[in-house]
Amino acid sequence: MRFWCHDSDPVISRRALLRGTAAGFGWLALADLLAGLSRAAGVGDAGANDLAAAGGDRNSSPLAPKPPHFAARAKRVIFLFMHGGPSQIDTFDYKPLLERDHGKPLPFAKPRVVSSQTGNLLKSPWKFTRHGQSGLWVSELFPHLARSVDQLCMINSMHGSNSRHGGALLELHTGSDTFVRPSMGSWITYGLGTENQDLPGYVTICPTLTHGGVNNYSSAFLPAVYQGTPLGNASVPASTAKIPFIDNAGAVPRDLQRMELELVQAANRDRLAATGPDAALEGRIEAFELAFRMQAAAPELQDLAGETAATLRRYGADGGPTENFGRQCLMARRFAERGVRFVQVSHSYKWDQHAGLKADHARNALEVDQPIAALLGDLQDRGLLDDTLVLWGGEFGRTPTAQGDDGRDHNPHGFSMWLAGAGVKTGMAYGATDDYGYYAVDKKVHIHDLHATLMHLLGLDHTRLTYRHAGRDFRLTDVHGGVVHDILA
Repeated sequence: MRFWCHDSDPVISRRALLRGTAAGFGWLALADLLAGLSRAAGVGDAGANDLAAAGGDRNSSPLAPKPPHFAARAKRVIFLFMHGGPSQIDTFDYKPLLERDHGKPLPFAKPRVVSSQTGNLLKSPWKFTRHGQSGLWVSELFPHLARSVDQLCMINSMHGSNSRHGGALLELHTGSDTFVRPSMGSWITYGLGTENQDLPGYVTICPTLTHGGVNNYSSAFLPAVYQGTPLGNASVPASTAKIPFIDNAGAVPRDLQRMELELVQAANRDRLAATGPDAALEGRIEAFELAFRMQAAAPELQDLAGETAATLRRYGADGGPTENFGRQCLMARRFAERGVRFVQVSHSYKWDQHAGLKADHARNALEVDQPIAALLGDLQDRGLLDDTLVLWGGEFGRTPTAQGDDGRDHNPHGFSMWLAGAGVKTGMAYGATDDYGYYAVDKKVHIHDLHATLMHLLGLDHTRLTYRHAGRDFRLTDVHGGVVHDILA
């Protein structure tokens, strides 16, 4: 809060007002209160406040690795986000009754609140086949991924709270469909830091510009250093997606840049000493330092020229319809193996088939199938899948009832997501929707439960990783969520 005494007077902060009035006794009281809070945070649960998350030492980097609450199965996360809402009944949730009853009315009530009206049942235009030793069902849309099905933990009973893209994206990414909250990548890097101090802890490659935009990877009221760093956005090809301001890093000698940065940082630190704790200013100080370090690490990391031709072919990053997403998946592997805690790649915004289901879902799957299978295989070959958790899915699924002749509406009431890698059972299907794939009915998993489970695999108790803001303790799952122990290896 700032106080204006007169139109021409300078801005006075609350701390400055306390220092300059009543002989400074208000300032002394505030300083003692802040010190007490800092001491309390330093001895409390991990994540009780930003000081606790940083080990209680303001001189250490807030991105320094921090111990988990308990032994972790996963060290990092790669989130493969399919923006728009893939259809579960056309991909991984086989429904023979839907095929049998094609064209008939849905034999039970539709949700009271829907995105738009739908008609009768619409069977999948793709055949389903069992694959692998596990016998999991996969449609012919994903021939490459079908060969890796024994690595997957398929959740067919996902459900959320919002049928609109904007709210559903925010719920998936932040746990709230109504308020601006920190994203799950921000919460995870806040709780654990990152393993490479020369790179951001949270990177999002070609993120969406719509349906919440930056709020989907924002740190909100968490310190700014935990915000996702975007590489490009959904409007640019992955080949040009770069960390900002890195391409011209060599234009000014490094020692001169260091001198310039020290001048700026000295001014920032003087200001911080005068004002006391200031999350925005501290975030800028850390961001400047990280940006300087990234100039040496990021250019080589973003350059795929060092990858072999065989690797580029494996990911489909050497041309054709798979090139764009293949580059994103290959970049995700490179960030993961260098210790970045949370990496997201987005296939935006293509899966929203209210019409043109057969043509567009086929095109979308063609673009992502080979790159995703290559990523899983590459992580396994490099020994990274044992401690890397891979998550695939969209913000919701689609209805088994038709829109027009060849479309499906939004469906948050039952859909599929899968996990692979560190700490999850493999070759299993968990939960189920009804006979037609509309509602999750068995072993239901809400988005809050998914978040709680992700954090558990990373060694974090979702009920303890909190941050005090505006007079209350916040967490990713708010007052909801439970760990899905049945899918844990």
